[in-house]
Amino acid sequence: MSSIKTICLNLLLISAGSLLCAVAIKGILVPKQFLAGGLTGLALLIYYVLPILPVGVIYFILNIPLFIIGWLFVGRRFFLYSIAGVVIFSAAMLLPFPIIQIQDMILVSLTAGIITGIGSGIILKSLGSAGGLDILSVILFKKYSLRPGTFTLVFNAVLMGTAAFRIPFEMILYTLIYLYVTTHFFNLVLVGLSQRKSIMIISPRWREISREITDHLQRGVTVVRGEGGYTGQELHILYSVITFAELSRFKEMIRKIDPEAFVVVTETLEVMGKRIGNQPHW
Repeated sequence: MSSIKTICLNLLLISAGSLLCAVAIKGILVPKQFLAGGLTGLALLIYYVLPILPVGVIYFILNIPLFIIGWLFVGRRFFLYSIAGVVIFSAAMLLPFPIIQIQDMILVSLTAGIITGIGSGIILKSLGSAGGLDILSVILFKKYSLRPGTFTLVFNAVLMGTAAFRIPFEMILYTLIYLYVTTHFFNLVLVGLSQRKSIMIISPRWREISREITDHLQRGVTVVRGEGGYTGQELHILYSVITFAELSRFKEMIRKIDPEAFVVVTETLEVMGKRIGNQPHW
């Protein structure tokens, strides 16, 4: 029963994200002659030059070689869900959507970018994807820890440079704004509050702080022995990793115990581990 619920939930996420992306593409991008990101952008470019097949059909055809690569490098579960995702996304692109009446091109870029970024993030919140660059993004993320949104932005910049020979340069600039907004909201939805923060603390009351982190935040702490570079005094450096949601509680705890403590908080790309890890499930 739980497996059926999992399948239904993931298909629901893929369907909801695909519908959002289709609304942005059919309701905003196509009427304004915008491009999009990844294979969707390539499909739109082909559609603008040779409007023989629907965008959804072109997108489906372009995904075939990527799925061959995906079969070799990504998990079978992700691969099978992604096949379903491509079918759902391509079908959503064939549905009729009303044109969203926005005249200002900056607002068009922002609106389409927000909708597409949220939709794409929802899709990758599932155990699959909607095909396209998602397959390559996952491979690069697993092998080189390159964030999917960052890779997509670089690829799209190259695509825009190529499209500049067929599309007015002004539209290319508006499309780049759209892609930047898409990337931001994509990463926001995909990572969101699951982002981890690494912390380092230097304080003479390090034992008390360590107990508070383990007892109240319920996070592990590593004690590193050090030495002050100027004073030569022996120091104890605490190192821990917490969630973004726990950061405010952590700061308040430090203020109460030792307001003079030296604290460094840094962002993490990814964290591996059962209790605090935030690696995607691909």
